[in-house]
Amino acid sequence: MKLKEIINLATQSDTLEMEKTKAKWNTLAKPLYGMGIMEDYVTKISGINSDIDISKRCVAVMCSDNGVVEENVTQTGADVTALIAENMVNSQASITNIAQVANTHVFLYDVGMLTEVNGVENRKIRSGSRNFAKEAAMSKEEAEKTICTGINIVKELKEKGYSLIASGEMGIGNTSTSSAIASILLNTSPEIVTGRGAGLSNEGVVHKAEVIKNAIEFLKPNPYEPIDVLSKVGGFDIAAMCGLFLGGAVYKVPIIIDGLISSVAALLAFRICPYSKDYMLPSHVSAEPAAQMILSELGFVAPLNCKMALGEGTGAVSLIPLLDMAIAVYKNMPTFEHLNVDEYKPL
Repeated sequence: MKLKEIINLATQSDTLEMEKTKAKWNTLAKPLYGMGIMEDYVTKISGINSDIDISKRCVAVMCSDNGVVEENVTQTGADVTALIAENMVNSQASITNIAQVANTHVFLYDVGMLTEVNGVENRKIRSGSRNFAKEAAMSKEEAEKTICTGINIVKELKEKGYSLIASGEMGIGNTSTSSAIASILLNTSPEIVTGRGAGLSNEGVVHKAEVIKNAIEFLKPNPYEPIDVLSKVGGFDIAAMCGLFLGGAVYKVPIIIDGLISSVAALLAFRICPYSKDYMLPSHVSAEPAAQMILSELGFVAPLNCKMALGEGTGAVSLIPLLDMAIAVYKNMPTFEHLNVDEYKPL
């Protein structure tokens, strides 16, 4: 099926089930809204999965290279994408260590790497995006195919029994692609949304923002056409993660948003299909300038504010133990009635 046909299968989450869950929270023997945002998260999950079972969970890491690296917008070269991917395969990366603690499986996908790495599943339609300072990063057809790849990955993971997916990425140069997309979708100047990425100097940040600004003026992406924006200044990792969020709405799986790059993909997905928001769980506020702006645009408040800037899905997976705790409270605590105690009443 084509992308539009797949998206038409997306539906809203179950609001009736969410109302039941919210009502039950208020009967538990604890202060009203005592678990804060985590009560909202458990409620939201119940509208997707009435059993509220996230015992089998994973992080899907989309690995890709970005042609704009040619413009010296990063501290390291494109070869580092493959190096980090190898570390992931060998369980020596940030995400693999964090995921092990969170009892979360790691799946690695090559959706556009220049160098193929054994152990990273090859799903790419092209090796690396083009340099958007000189031409569109990809064709619209390439963008749509990669979005469909992300959607299909959700389908495959659900068929394997996974009921919660964290989004992750690896790709040198992807804070540049993300900042470019954020600038367009938020109607904000590149100077405001562009950050240091993996350790740029002040001069480096100024140069990075200038490259993005010139590219937007040159390519003229249509801010009302998300796929046009993605194809002109985006990356294959963002496209595949956009597919994850759309796939969540199609196949009824909650998808955790990670940091800036993941948030940009989530905003693209929302602009393509508003129902996708029902299946998104924000995790943390990235240290990148645009991160909070994007979450606000989506109407989200992230529960973690650790100033993490690791990428790879690390912030998304960090949310999972908190979800486990909140679900344990929801499922195991006695009610006021059971304890023969008067309930707290909303005032």
